[in-house]
Amino acid sequence: MFRSQRTQSRRNLRFAVFTLLLLSVCSLLISLWFVVDFGREQEIVKQLVRDLPDRDLPVAAELTSELKWQSRWTFFVILQVIATGLAVALLFRAYLGSQERLNDIKALAGDILSSMEQAVITSDTDGLVTSLNERAIQFLGVSGDPVGKSLRQLTDQIDLASFRAETDSLAKHSLMKDFAVKKNGENLWLRAFCQPLCDANGKVIGNVFQLRDVTADRHLHDRAARMERFMGLGSLAVGLHHEIKNPLAAVSLHVQLVEEALAELSVPDEVPEMLSIVKSEMKRTGQVLETFRDYASANRLDLTETPIVELLTRQIDLLRPVAEANKVTLDLSLSPNLPEQIPIDAARVEQIIHNLMLNAIQAMPEGGTLSIQAKAAIEADSHGVLIKFSDTGKGIPESIRPHIFDAYFTTKGGGTGMGLALSDKIARQHGGRLDLASVDGGTTFELFLPKDPDGQTT
Repeated sequence: MFRSQRTQSRRNLRFAVFTLLLLSVCSLLISLWFVVDFGREQEIVKQLVRDLPDRDLPVAAELTSELKWQSRWTFFVILQVIATGLAVALLFRAYLGSQERLNDIKALAGDILSSMEQAVITSDTDGLVTSLNERAIQFLGVSGDPVGKSLRQLTDQIDLASFRAETDSLAKHSLMKDFAVKKNGENLWLRAFCQPLCDANGKVIGNVFQLRDVTADRHLHDRAARMERFMGLGSLAVGLHHEIKNPLAAVSLHVQLVEEALAELSVPDEVPEMLSIVKSEMKRTGQVLETFRDYASANRLDLTETPIVELLTRQIDLLRPVAEANKVTLDLSLSPNLPEQIPIDAARVEQIIHNLMLNAIQAMPEGGTLSIQAKAAIEADSHGVLIKFSDTGKGIPESIRPHIFDAYFTTKGGGTGMGLALSDKIARQHGGRLDLASVDGGTTFELFLPKDPDGQTT
């Protein structure tokens, strides 16, 4: 899109130069014809002079002299025409050389822009596209020749026209925004920059747009934020477990003593029921404390070579009755290049698979399909296994997506909010990741497990 093409003005200039050269050649031929004609006339005059009487000789001499001067002037004109033709030819050659160098520079600039990871789009002051590189075509899925079309016609996922108008209102300042787009069924985040395009004199002649894929950066930022929240939980977990567990044990003991004391007395039926509720809530509180301690603890992994297919099929068989009860179909798809075994902590990874599958089934109360896809993948130069869990439920509201991996965050009435938090931590302990990949028409979680985990906590 950025390579220069031959323009009409360049063709007109070449035609003009060719016309001048043609006129020079014609002038040269006419001048040569004049020279030949003057030569014949001089021969005729010489013959006439021989036959003239002496009284007419001065007039004949004057005529002969005039013919000589005309001949000399003709030779001078010929030299001028030749010099002019050579000058035009040399200038035209220099022009062609400069145009060739200019084309090389433009082609190099076009190759550089086309090879950039960033998408680059330029527009004029009317919001019409003047150029774009190959990366922009890939990002926006542009078909045909978009040059000369409106920015609104490029894509319906990013409102570039409004983005440009907002930038123009900033008086020659640039603007940055992140846009969520969908490409090949995957959700991507594109960071867009817009700034004025100025000529050599500083006059604004349009706008420059730059688009960069920051999906990986956003995932990394989200994981870093989760890591930062996790860092302070270790000491907090120990403190809470000590400060709450011990009093809770004392309360539980006294409740048991109260039950034993009341067993010998006649009390209303509501009293045993209330004591049962107290015991149940105390047990649930103890379980929450244990879960929180497990989440915040820094235990090492017990890595063993494990067939990942075996874990998946075992969990599918385990949860199939639950899925059938909820009218959910379980669909397992395995890639042919899937590694037979990878070094993982089988019990913990199975916990991730169980949590994700159970969440997906519960997200489809009216039935649906849970698709599980496993394939070999490479991320950040690390070979491993990528497992996708996709349901056909209603999806996750955008307002709560940033919090789904937070500890104790839940939208379920009876949930603890620790399932995804623990799963995310286990994935990071393996050197992998657990991310929300898609929420359109359902929810898709991606679990990546590398083949070379370090076995350390993260």
